[in-house]
Amino acid sequence: MHRRRRTALVLSTAAIAAAPLLTACGNEAHPGAAAVVGNDRITVAQLEGRVNEVRDAQRAAIPDGQQYEQAIAKTGGLTRSTLHTMVLDKVLHKAAADAGVDVSRREIQTMRAGLEQQAGSKKALEQGWLQQYSVAPSRLEDSFRTEIEAQKLAKSLGADMNAPEGQAVFWKALSAASKKLDVDLNPRYGRWDVEKSKRADTKTPWVREVSGDGAAAPEQA
Repeated sequence: MHRRRRTALVLSTAAIAAAPLLTACGNEAHPGAAAVVGNDRITVAQLEGRVNEVRDAQRAAIPDGQQYEQAIAKTGGLTRSTLHTMVLDKVLHKAAADAGVDVSRREIQTMRAGLEQQAGSKKALEQGWLQQYSVAPSRLEDSFRTEIEAQKLAKSLGADMNAPEGQAVFWKALSAASKKLDVDLNPRYGRWDVEKSKRADTKTPWVREVSGDGAAAPEQA
């Protein structure tokens, strides 16, 4: 895929470490919330709904049972990566708003038309983004908005995303936005690293690890 239009996706996925999921056994500061970002709550139900959208799309695209199970295995950390993306999208939007950046409907449609042409068809584009980025077809335009927003933010900051210095400028803006939003994750999903604007795992006495989307492992002593 073209490097310029992958800005947000590359940044989002690169920050996600391959680590176990966490599930809480104790009290939660925000019952029912997977994360609180500023005045917005990302509920557990919303998070699970987004994960199910991807799983349903994978099932529709991969009718063969064995191949579907292989696809599930490759995206075993889907819950935590989805929450990371949902939070980071809000952080990015805050940073973009602070920089006076917005995205028009026409820009989204133009990007989609160009990508469909490159992919060869609407279906090919949808399947490609589902396989590579775990983006359900129903969320494609949301993803395009994020892509464009990241590109325009980088441009407004004068940040060359192909250079380490430019990336540092970009992430500094996102770190500032994270601090303003006071991102708070439910402990079962880890914590939000403000400086790096990424989800990170955390160890707490009342938390037990879960491997991928599967069953809980023995609790830590």
